[in-house]
This record gives sequence, C-alpha cells and structure tokens, in this order.
Amino acid sequence: MQVHRDLDHLPEFRNAVITIGTFDGVHAGHRFILQQLEQAAVNCSGETVIVTFDPHPREVLLPGPNNIRLLTTLPEKIALLERAGIDHLVVVPFTKAFSELSAREYLEDFLVARFKPHTIIIGYDHRFGHNREGGLELLEAEQQQYGFTLVEIPQQVVHDLTVSSTKIRKSLQEGHVQLANELLGYSYFLSGEVIHGDKMGRELGYPTANLRLGDERKLIPAEGIYAVRVGLHHHSQLLPAVMSIGFRPTFNGTDLRLEVHLFDFNEDLYGQELTVHFIDYIRANLKFDDINALVVQMDKDSAQSKEILGR
Repeated sequence: MQVHRDLDHLPEFRNAVITIGTFDGVHAGHRFILQQLEQAAVNCSGETVIVTFDPHPREVLLPGPNNIRLLTTLPEKIALLERAGIDHLVVVPFTKAFSELSAREYLEDFLVARFKPHTIIIGYDHRFGHNREGGLELLEAEQQQYGFTLVEIPQQVVHDLTVSSTKIRKSLQEGHVQLANELLGYSYFLSGEVIHGDKMGRELGYPTANLRLGDERKLIPAEGIYAVRVGLHHHSQLLPAVMSIGFRPTFNGTDLRLEVHLFDFNEDLYGQELTVHFIDYIRANLKFDDINALVVQMDKDSAQSKEILGR
C-alpha cells in the first residue's frame, strides 16, 4: 500500500475507486466498505483509494478536553489498512481552512481535480464542505458531468458502522474487552515506550514495564487488571503477560499507570516500544490493607491470566 501525505504530488491513479472516512479502528464493520471498494476496483481494473484525515475532524471542529479518544492512531490505522490490501491511502491534513471549502470547491478542486475518480463509494449521509452543505445529492447531480460513478452505502450499513464504533469505545471503557475484540475483528491494542518507574513491582517479585503512550489521544481501556499478550520488535511471537491500568490504590497513587508484567521474562526493556494486545478483563482495582495481601492477589491474577491465555 502506498501512503500519500502531500496533496500536491499525488500520482495518476488508475481508475481510482475511492471512499472517504476516518476509519477509526478499521473494525469488522468497515470490512463491508473495503470489500465493496475492492470489488468495484476489480470490475473496472482500477485501484482502491481511501481518503482519510489527520487529525480527526472532530479535534479541529470541536476542540476540548473531552474530545474523541482514538481506537487507532494514524500509524496503527495505516498498518491495518495495509493488511486489508488497500492500494493507496491518502492522509489529508484536516485544517480549519480545509473545513471551510464550499461543497462545490470540495467536489471540483479536491475530489475531481486531485483524484479523477472512476467510482466514489460513500455513505448515504456523508456531508462535506463548509457547514456540511454538500452531500449525496450534489454528487448525484454532478457525476455525469465529471464522469464518475456514485455508489451509495445504504442507511443500515452506515448505522451499523456508527453503532459498532460507539459500542467498541463504550465496551473498552467499561472493561468488556471480549465484546470490543469481537466487534473489532482483532484484539484491541495500544503501544508505548517503557519508562522508568519506582521499581515497586520488582520489590514485590513482579517487575513491570511502565508504559508511556506514544499518542495521548489513544483510548485507554477501563482501570483494572487484564490478561494480555505483548509484542516486542525482537520477538517473533506475542508474549503472555498480565497488565494493570490504574492509580495503584494500595499505595495512594495519584497518576494513572500502565504496567505490564511479562511472565518468565527478565530482559531490559527500558526505552523499547511494547504493543499490548488485550485479551480479557480479570478484575477491578482494589485497595489492600497490606503488601502481603496485595502479593497474594497478584499471584491469583497471574494464575488467572495464564489460564485465560492458555485456552
């Protein structure tokens, strides 16, 4: 898959079959669109082109502390779309100026001039241009003039996509990892750099890798203990582990920690990037009366994680 970030130097696409969207999560619901895109490209001997935006339009149009949390960062989205077999991904810098293009400017100067589309596959409710003034009706009215075929994604499919994205976020925020994974079609994951902590886990017999996320917009699942698998650049297989997300109530912590304990593992990981794949939720965080009670529970958590991962 070719990734294009410079709109002024796009290639001449061959019978471009394009769709436009954020594709956050590239979840199981998106596969219907990807399949349609691929089939349409086969039918016209064309190339599949996905147009996406960075940052997410809501970050520009509705900025604020409670803005959308991403299921996939841009690098993660790129990797998932490449795995899906897309020919071209065009990452459009979403700016206030871009959002203020009129619907006709968007159609003529952006879609037609830059992509020369053979086919546009778009949702029935897709809106574009300043104040969302353009939509399917404008594309339908102009498709003959500009020589592209318009394919509408039906209302029910768009509804299902919206429900899926909302449900995935809600499921992760409530700790329902298995449901989120089912809707995603893969295990939810996040990546971060291993940083120095206070070494408390090592003193308890459970050394942990403390993670700092590469993108603070990434959605962090609910606080609690999880069975996870961990990816490392120099390991070909995912490694079994248990993860804690929380404020460490037993130690009266005040900052959110992402801590991973890898089983039977003693390599130095500081400065390395880990990718954590969430398999199942084990329990909520608890405050223990003493260290011994905490260690007993950590023994139980590790045993349960191993049992889950061994299924």
